[in-house]
Amino acid sequence: MASDRRHSVRSSTPSGMLQAQPSNGGPAAQESGVQLADKLKIFKTDNFDPDSYVQSKCQTMMEKEIRNMSSYLQDLKKASAEEMRKSVYANYSAFIRTSREISDLEGELLSIRNLLSNQAALVHGLSDGAQIDSDTHAPHDSPLTHASYFDDRDHSDIQKWAAEFPDMLDVLLAERRVDEALDALDEADRVAAQAKLDQTLTPPEIKVLRDSISEHRQRLADQLAEAACQSSTRGVELRAAASALKRLGDGPRAHSLLLNAHNQRLQFNLQNIHPTSTSYGGAYTTALSQQVFSVISQALSDSLEVFGNESWCTSELVVWATCQTEAFAQLVKRHALASCAAAGGLRAAAECVQIALGHCALLEARGLSLSSVLLKLFRPTVEQALDVNLKRIEESSAALAAADDWVLAYPPGASRASARISAASLGLQPKLSSSAHRFYSMVQDFFEDVGPLLSLQLGGATMDGLQKVFNSYIDLLISALPNMDDELNPEGSGNKIVRPAETEAQQLALLANASLLAEDLLPRAAAKLYQAAASADKRGPTNRMPEQRDWKKKLQRSVDRLRDSFCRQHALELIFTEDGESNLSAEMYISLDNGTLKEREWAPSLIFQDLYAKLNRMASIAQDMFVGRERFATLLMMKLIEPVILFISDQSFWEEIEEGPRPLGPCGLQQFYLDMQFVIVFGQQGRFLSRHVHQVILDNIERAVNAFAATGLDPEQHLDGDDVILEICQETISKISGKGRFANGDRDLNSPTASVSAHSMSSV
Repeated sequence: MASDRRHSVRSSTPSGMLQAQPSNGGPAAQESGVQLADKLKIFKTDNFDPDSYVQSKCQTMMEKEIRNMSSYLQDLKKASAEEMRKSVYANYSAFIRTSREISDLEGELLSIRNLLSNQAALVHGLSDGAQIDSDTHAPHDSPLTHASYFDDRDHSDIQKWAAEFPDMLDVLLAERRVDEALDALDEADRVAAQAKLDQTLTPPEIKVLRDSISEHRQRLADQLAEAACQSSTRGVELRAAASALKRLGDGPRAHSLLLNAHNQRLQFNLQNIHPTSTSYGGAYTTALSQQVFSVISQALSDSLEVFGNESWCTSELVVWATCQTEAFAQLVKRHALASCAAAGGLRAAAECVQIALGHCALLEARGLSLSSVLLKLFRPTVEQALDVNLKRIEESSAALAAADDWVLAYPPGASRASARISAASLGLQPKLSSSAHRFYSMVQDFFEDVGPLLSLQLGGATMDGLQKVFNSYIDLLISALPNMDDELNPEGSGNKIVRPAETEAQQLALLANASLLAEDLLPRAAAKLYQAAASADKRGPTNRMPEQRDWKKKLQRSVDRLRDSFCRQHALELIFTEDGESNLSAEMYISLDNGTLKEREWAPSLIFQDLYAKLNRMASIAQDMFVGRERFATLLMMKLIEPVILFISDQSFWEEIEEGPRPLGPCGLQQFYLDMQFVIVFGQQGRFLSRHVHQVILDNIERAVNAFAATGLDPEQHLDGDDVILEICQETISKISGKGRFANGDRDLNSPTASVSAHSMSSV
């Protein structure tokens, strides 16, 4: 049963088609000195049962292991099929050339055999002539005389038939009675061979007969070839002519004529398809692909019917079909794809490719895979259309950003589903500015167009290109920020290509645009493309899409660049004046102890009051802008504090305090400690303080205390208690925010603020 099953499988698969051959080895081809051939003996036996063999091997395996093994074998099968396909394509030309050389060699061997036969017949003829001369002296009534009489009679009939044979064949050829002519030629070969064996014809007569057979074979072959070349010869007549040529022993010529006849038919049909300037590219591609692939399909059918599964015929057919497919692809590129690619018509280009691949896929069910030829030729042109489309989005975004007022007024879905969105719900939705809204609309259209490009393995290029376009849009948003570096260095400032975001609300709108696009809208738009890629990968490894998580991280890194630029610019505005003077330096603390001490009203330094005021304003604005993305707003406030605190941590700041000519005095220590505690208090209350910045503040406090203690004074004698510091901080916060503060009795001593302050005082 197993042997019959294997035989039926082998016989049902056409040889020469694109097949995945089984591997001859594995990762454990030889174990414990056992040769691979010995291990394969079990598969060569007639009673081999694959089901029993698999059960014996998998009986001890768990379900998960079996599934992993099955998945591994499926992947191996796909890889093997792909490797086989590449290997077959790579060696088709050499295989056909070798096949033709073998055919020519067989013909030469046949000619040599005929020459040797003629030479042997000539030798036998000479010896027979000598024998006849001796027989003339025999008595007329001997038995030999009677045998010669009958032989002479048979000899006379064969000579008569041989003499009439050329005329008979001439008639058959003139009347185009091909089958009868073939039968007559076969009969003549049989008669010539038998006459040679029985010596009923002399060698010269046999030679004449064979020459006549060869001559008429050639005439019949030329007649069949001429008929096959006629444009009116199609279908049954074409197959009959090719079959007759094959019967004559000229199979390679017959197959070439068969393919050439189909090529002539294709070229004639293509003359009726004329691309015009007003024609639709998809319509032209459809008409063209129908003609090309229908002719290839018919040629495949005719070849299989006449020549069966002859490997050299199949190889020649595939090479011919590949040439036709390449010519078809060049026509589509010249008359349809080129104009689409130049104009950035990605949807039209993708549709043309899909139409061609759809017709090509019909042949794959019959074992003829030509899609790789189309993919190789179409890919550069479609890549050009992809690049032009992405460049168009980038240029349009730049033009729109030049006129954007940076006001969030456009819900992302308003343009596509405005009828389903009520006014109340719009108020709760995150919004975009005009340029960001248009950017998102263009990206949505872009994703709808590139779906068919997955078959061209352009998924990775698509996602990378879109990430670069988004990065370019982020660069536009960064250029809209007021650049403090330009104010400090006017010679290095350049012309702005976008409208500047002058107010804090406009600047926060830049971040709202970027975060909404990167965190929600663009990943959502790309989700369908990733789903399509996953479905395509199940049918075969066709896409090289980046991981969705990694792609989203790249988008987020672009947003981080904008956020860091935003925070840096605002930190520079706080730290430096318009003239470049620093509002935050070691001198502002050291100078407090110059001259005589006098009573002063303690309050946080102005730079830290301005920092809190800025954070308080921005947090209020961000509450309405970052709907559903409060975490991003919180991180933004944390990042806004960070540059100011890190500026204090710079070594140049502490070199003046620790190594300068004037030490840090009591007033300077008190003011520095109050400033740091003020940042901790408002940072904890507004959730603006990250763990990292909090630790940096504590380190700065400790460093200031150590610098003061190095002067020989006791820090604890000059620092007010925790309650006094908190009172000052709360009064300042209430004054800036305009909100009432908690009384001392109402303050929660277990709150994060209180615990942080207590920890700070204890460290001092």
